[in-house]
Amino acid sequence: MPVPLQNVTLACFGLSYLLAFALELGRLRWPRPSLRFAGLILGAAGLFAHTLFLSIRQPTPATAYGALLALAWVLAIFYLYGSLHHARQAWAIFVLPVILGLLAIAFVAVSTEESPELDLNSGAHIWGAIHGLFLLLAAVGVSVGAVASTMYLIQARRLRKKLLPLGQIKLLSLDRLEAMNRRAVNLAFPLLTVGLLLGGVLLRHYHGFADNWMSVKFLGTVGLWVVFLALTYLRYAATLPGRRLALLTILTSALMLLVLIAGHPFVRGDSP
Repeated sequence: MPVPLQNVTLACFGLSYLLAFALELGRLRWPRPSLRFAGLILGAAGLFAHTLFLSIRQPTPATAYGALLALAWVLAIFYLYGSLHHARQAWAIFVLPVILGLLAIAFVAVSTEESPELDLNSGAHIWGAIHGLFLLLAAVGVSVGAVASTMYLIQARRLRKKLLPLGQIKLLSLDRLEAMNRRAVNLAFPLLTVGLLLGGVLLRHYHGFADNWMSVKFLGTVGLWVVFLALTYLRYAATLPGRRLALLTILTSALMLLVLIAGHPFVRGDSP
C-alpha cells in the first residue's frame, strides 16, 4: 500500500468531519445546495480516511481507543446515509457532534493507554470477537436512540413554542423520531443481553470470573443492562411520556459511553 495512505491519522478524518459540521451549521443560516454538497464531500472524505485508518492500524475494540473509533465509524456511515436519505432534514447537525465527541475522547484515551496485550488464547479469541461485536452494535443502537431523543426534545420544544423552522431545514416529525428511538432501543437491548452473557461466559471459563467480575467494565455493562430493562418496561408498561423517555435514553447513552471508556479485563495494559 502506498506510504501516503499509511500516514492517515485521526486528525485527518476528524478535521473532515469538523469542516462538514461547520458547513451544516452554515446551512441553517444560508440554506444553499452548494453548502450541502460540500458538506457531503467532506463527510465522505472523512469516512474514507476513517476506514483506511481502521483497516491499516486495526486498533482492538477491547480498548477504549479502539471501541470509540469503531463506534464513531459506524455512526459516520449512519450520518452519511441519513444525510443523503433525509436531504431536507437537519440530520448531520445532530449526528456529527456525536462522532466528533467520540473522536475527541478517543484522542485522549490513546494518550493514557499503554500498548495493549490481548489476554485471549486461541480458543477464546473468536468468542471474544463475537462478544465485542454484539456490544458494539448495542452501542450503535443506544447512540442512534440518543440522537433521535435529542431531536425529539428539540422538535417538541419548537412545536410547543411555535418557533419558525431552521431556515429551510426541517426536523423529522415527533412520531417518526419516537419510532426511531423505539426501534433503536428494541434492537440494542437483545444485542447487549447476548454480549453480556458471552462476556460472563468468557470470564467464567478463560479469565477467572472471581478475579474480574468486580471490574468496572463488567459491572458497568450489567448496570447498563438493568437500565435498558427499566427503559423497556417504562416504554411499554408504564406509558411514560415521550419527553421523559427521551431523557432516559440520553442518560442511558451517557452510561454506555462510560462502559466503553472503562478498562477491559480481557486486555492487559489498560490504564486504571
